[in-house]
Amino acid sequence: MLIRFSVENFSSFKERQTFSLIPGKTRLKKEHKTNPVNNISLLKTSVIFGANASGKSNLVKAIVFGKKLVLKGIKADGKIIYEKFKLDKNCLEGDSRIEYELQANGKNFAYGFVFNKNNIREEWLYEISRKNDKKIFERNSSDFDLSFFDKNNSKEEQKFLEFIAKSTPDNQLFLHEIRTRKVKENVSDITELLDVLDWFLNTLKVIRPDDKYKMGLRFELKEDKKLLQSFEEFLKYFDTGIDGVCLQQVSIEEMDIPKRITEKILDDLGSSNLEKSFASMSINDVLYFISVKNNKPIFHKFMTRHKTSNNSEELFDTSEESDGTNRIIDFIPLFMDLLQGNNVFIIDEMERSLHPNLIYDLLDLFLKKSEKVNSQLILTSHESSLLTQKLLRKDEVWFTVKTKYGSTKVYSLEEYNVRFDKAIRRDYLLGRFKAIPKIGSRSKLTVLPNQ
Repeated sequence: MLIRFSVENFSSFKERQTFSLIPGKTRLKKEHKTNPVNNISLLKTSVIFGANASGKSNLVKAIVFGKKLVLKGIKADGKIIYEKFKLDKNCLEGDSRIEYELQANGKNFAYGFVFNKNNIREEWLYEISRKNDKKIFERNSSDFDLSFFDKNNSKEEQKFLEFIAKSTPDNQLFLHEIRTRKVKENVSDITELLDVLDWFLNTLKVIRPDDKYKMGLRFELKEDKKLLQSFEEFLKYFDTGIDGVCLQQVSIEEMDIPKRITEKILDDLGSSNLEKSFASMSINDVLYFISVKNNKPIFHKFMTRHKTSNNSEELFDTSEESDGTNRIIDFIPLFMDLLQGNNVFIIDEMERSLHPNLIYDLLDLFLKKSEKVNSQLILTSHESSLLTQKLLRKDEVWFTVKTKYGSTKVYSLEEYNVRFDKAIRRDYLLGRFKAIPKIGSRSKLTVLPNQ
């Protein structure tokens, strides 16, 4: 789970801003909180509101940037490509900072780093609790403190870990080196490092407006009747007019894609340690799945089933469905994965192509069905119909606002003295919480013709 995320001197963020999933003083809707990990419970959901260009997507961008730096790293001798806060000279010359506080494998961690476009200046990992913090490792430029690992590892293993640390490039995270340089095979106990890496790899999932979430579709629909039934029930529940889904096997020639792309996908699948490996790709809005079985590639096209007027059946591919229906198809596996537990989904602009009632119901459905599940659903949105205390707690509502100097501030509705029965949507649209656009005077639009 995500406890807190902080960012400083990155994109529209100047001073350090912190987004938190720690519950506030609100006592209502206790079922919206996760089961505690070492006495720390978290909120299962949060919705971030704000005007266009206020910094909502930049917050998501910062979360994605840190994840990418951990998992994919930087090319040798390459620059760390990102934008500092441009409207202050001191920021252009200064360093940036990102930190995640997270729950993984029954423990609470703080992992972060200070960086600029040339190098990683600092990096740290602590196990945290309400009483004290335990240092796992700390890095200051090229100096590392790895003493935590001395207790459970041999001298040879300690030396190997120290070698990895000292040979970590200036522009690379130590945690990334742990992932890519077979440290797990050579050091017997680096559990805390692996737990945090696993969180970035398998728990934290970010869906931006043009992304498609198909991870939950990594199965063979023809063989999984329960999953087929779930899909059909959801599609009918959301009134899509679809009666079911299936996978239709196709040849690689029918997919009409460059050979180098399929070769790259097959190479990636072949290097997987999984018995069955899957990949998905969208070509001209048609969704395909590629799997490898017995070292042979198999290609399927994702299809929807519709009943005709004479009660027969017609198959559609995803390019023939509406944007809204395709968005729902994306969210069904996402929703099912959420209810499996141990997932953090961050969705930027969830309302794209979706009716307001559907977004409200999806969020309400998750909160109602996740009482015994530790997962989080975090949204950025303009959809003001979600701004009701019938749906959300005050500490689940966050705002982004641009200051007069162009920097983004992040704050919670919890900071305002708002009664439970207060209609917060009206106050939001009237500008009480500041996170709305400031529309100018029409009289100054001199380029428009007079009526």
